Amino acid sequence: MSGVEQARALARRLSVLGSTGSVGVSTLDIVRHARAQYGADAFPIEALTANTNVELLAQQAREFRPKFAAIADAARHADLCEALAGTGIAVGSGNEAVLEAAARPAEIVMLAIVGCAGLPPALAAVKRGARLALANKECVVAGGEIFRDALAQSRAVVIPVDSEHSAAFQMLDFRQAHAIEKLTLTASGGPFRGWKRPQMAAVTPEQAVAHPNWSMGAKISVDSATLMNKGLELIEAHYLFALAPGQLGVIVHPQSIVHCLVSYSDGAVLAHMSAPDMRTPIAHALGWPLRMASPAQRLDLAAIRQLTFEEPDTGCFPCLGQAEDALREGGLAPIILNAANEVAVEAFLRRKIGFLDIPRVVEETLANDRGANGAATDLDAVLAIDRRARALAGGICRHVAL
Repeated sequence: MSGVEQARALARRLSVLGSTGSVGVSTLDIVRHARAQYGADAFPIEALTANTNVELLAQQAREFRPKFAAIADAARHADLCEALAGTGIAVGSGNEAVLEAAARPAEIVMLAIVGCAGLPPALAAVKRGARLALANKECVVAGGEIFRDALAQSRAVVIPVDSEHSAAFQMLDFRQAHAIEKLTLTASGGPFRGWKRPQMAAVTPEQAVAHPNWSMGAKISVDSATLMNKGLELIEAHYLFALAPGQLGVIVHPQSIVHCLVSYSDGAVLAHMSAPDMRTPIAHALGWPLRMASPAQRLDLAAIRQLTFEEPDTGCFPCLGQAEDALREGGLAPIILNAANEVAVEAFLRRKIGFLDIPRVVEETLANDRGANGAATDLDAVLAIDRRARALAGGICRHVAL
């Protein structure tokens, strides 16, 4: 960066929704680095939010001095007030406070909330024309046409933060959309790559969250272990980049160095590479359209020596196939898929069901929710379908646990 452009880029106010999770913590690490590199006024913070972690939220608020801090768990409102007493930082709690944080006048909103809960604040940020740094794929999967229509009717810009979609955003040339043949997302294969289903019967939550390459939260780590994460990313790519299901694919790449491949009609294939460090796509989202310095790990191909690729095994990892089917079916299927998966993963993490029960719960929820062929026309309809699917999936989990 240089001169006026650098000053303008770094002066943008930032809100971080989900600041205590892995992406939120990495985002604030980028801000900390930017302030050390470019000056203490870089990326003034408008709002920080967390789900339940009052202690870390208060620590972050005292360091970064946002105007507003909100805790989604309303039961912890008094704890946050006490922790921030005397700071002059406004405090809120509950889902409405998170929506308020999204609606506040930050030029950039980092959406790092996990799950479908990120959809209402995402739409609130989009409605007022913010730049949405999107680290939540579930809100696009569930929001679908609602999310895309809201973008089309606003001045908002979405900059993907998932490493694969960030890579695609940087490589797709829509000035020559006719020449784009295929977008291929890479998957590490997770901790159980090469395992057979009988081996996975006794998998524990501790094993499932031990991702071989990335440091992530529990939910997304389990999704990576089942390959559902890659399926959700296919659906997200469909909506973000307006690509048909037949233009989207997945390949397993255990080293997590190549994040995405774009194939063009002249035979060229572009590959985006970086070390598996979320601070790289986060820095891209915060600095865009300029590039800014980050403390992210640098890529050393000579040390890595070898990059390998293989087809995904959807027989052993059926969640990927379920997501691909939901993408092709469209309608309400992605909403139901996402809701059932969130419920099943939470039940697994609580040791209520087994690892192999996750795709079973998803399959039975999709099979039993016969509203999947309809359409959701607004946010209320999406949330109602989500609640219905969650209730159905919860019942299936209880039956599986018996």
